[in-house]
Amino acid sequence: MKFSRHTERHRTDRIGWLRAAVLGANDGIVSTASLVVGVAAAQSSQGSILVAGVAGLVAGAMSMAAGEYVSVHSQADTEKADLERERAELALDPAAEQRELTAIYVARGLTPGLAQQVAVALTAHDALAAHARDELGISEALSARPVQAALASAASFAVGAVLPLAVTALAPAQGLIVWVSASSLVFLALLGVVAARVGGAGVLASAWRVTFWGALAMAITAGVGALFGAVV
Repeated sequence: MKFSRHTERHRTDRIGWLRAAVLGANDGIVSTASLVVGVAAAQSSQGSILVAGVAGLVAGAMSMAAGEYVSVHSQADTEKADLERERAELALDPAAEQRELTAIYVARGLTPGLAQQVAVALTAHDALAAHARDELGISEALSARPVQAALASAASFAVGAVLPLAVTALAPAQGLIVWVSASSLVFLALLGVVAARVGGAGVLASAWRVTFWGALAMAITAGVGALFGAVV
């Protein structure tokens, strides 16, 4: 009997880059807008505000890339170490590892006889892949990709940071804080909507979440700038 694979659209394969991209863009908008608002609240000139914003863009993009790479690489190292340990255990005692798989499938609801058949079949097909997926929770879709995550974070941060900077350059000096704050909240809401659409999540909850925290960050930074009258 010939079997054909039933294809469905799933979004789990987007988790790695989507998380990094959304985090980067959100951080780019929030941190740059907060920086601009804080400096503006300290009664700085528009030129000084732009310089501070551009410096924040460059520093933030590099920081996001480095932090994401180190973080995700640590995850990749852990996954690699776990796979090496599992490979050694399979070579040392394959029967015990097969019994372990059987127990996992029994715990998930299969009868002992069927669980054993599944464990035998999957072990014969690719024992390490079966243990990686079902014992360790490591899959191709969710595996760590440090370089991809770093690039996605840096690029998305830069794109996010450019938005409030463009408003800063174009808005009148008198209403700069209002313009940057309001437009940044709109950008954050749109980001939440896009992220929800791509990830298949609820649109309103996603938009509200990023907008609320962005507004809080800008309010606090503006308060600090106004209080101390210094670049923050």
